[in-house]
Amino acid sequence: MSRILVTGAAGFLGSHLTDRLLAKGHDVVGMDNRVSGQTENLDNAFEHSRFSFYDHDVTEFIHVSGDLDAVMHLASLASPVFYRENPIKTLKVGALGTHKTLGLAKEKEATYLFTSTSEVYGDPEVNPQPEDYRGNVDPYGPRSCYDESKRYGESLIRAYRDQHGLDVRVARIFNTYGPRMRLDDGRVIPNFVRQALTGEDLTVYGDGEQTRAFCYVSDMIDGLVALLESDIQEPVNIGNPDERTINELAQVVIDVTDSDSGITHEELPPQDPQVRRPDISKARSELGWEPTVSLRDGLAKSIEYFETQL
Repeated sequence: MSRILVTGAAGFLGSHLTDRLLAKGHDVVGMDNRVSGQTENLDNAFEHSRFSFYDHDVTEFIHVSGDLDAVMHLASLASPVFYRENPIKTLKVGALGTHKTLGLAKEKEATYLFTSTSEVYGDPEVNPQPEDYRGNVDPYGPRSCYDESKRYGESLIRAYRDQHGLDVRVARIFNTYGPRMRLDDGRVIPNFVRQALTGEDLTVYGDGEQTRAFCYVSDMIDGLVALLESDIQEPVNIGNPDERTINELAQVVIDVTDSDSGITHEELPPQDPQVRRPDISKARSELGWEPTVSLRDGLAKSIEYFETQL
């Protein structure tokens, strides 16, 4: 059993990870300033005597008393709606927040795990994307605050590994969905489900032939825990290689919700990636991990949650 700090603990992924670590017998210190996280996501965690919570901004100096065996840095504004409204906050979490949490891990001699993103590949010219693909990213584009915050974070982690001998993990997360996503998140699955459940037409941007690959949250958490427990100090893609067009996704959501909603098209946002699919060969061979929840099953579980939110 270990004592683990999770930043972004009140967020979508952070709260699920916190629950999983507690279930495995670990002590968990959660940290969040609740800019986008929600305290109710931690209702289960607060029932545990092995959970403590710090309301704190990771871009400020971090002090945690006692030993830590791992620092898992998930804090970030991952939704385009939130990071476009808060570009400077987003960059500060990726830069200052990563620097502060790395310093804490160095002080505690703890393993450090960073949740990076498939956005480091930009609008890829290679599909699926393997970890050695260097990407096609615009550092001055409309999405750059998020993309560059994660790319800088990866570089800083590499520097701490090489200069200080820090034990590091880097997870490149692809599109993930499930319960505890906010309905106002702005990402495609909560948007589609909210529209389908309320009888609105689903809004598809562009012609809908752009592709994404969606991983259910329990599979993602399995992957993050497997990476933490491994000894791989290079980036690893964690995601579901089941690639779908946005048009396909819209139809599946309509079918699963048994909705009468139609589909309308709006202009595609600038620099929206045309394809996105992880090559998970490395995760399969070195972590023994691959996703098991189908899109329909994952959507059914997610829709139950979204109905309670409505």
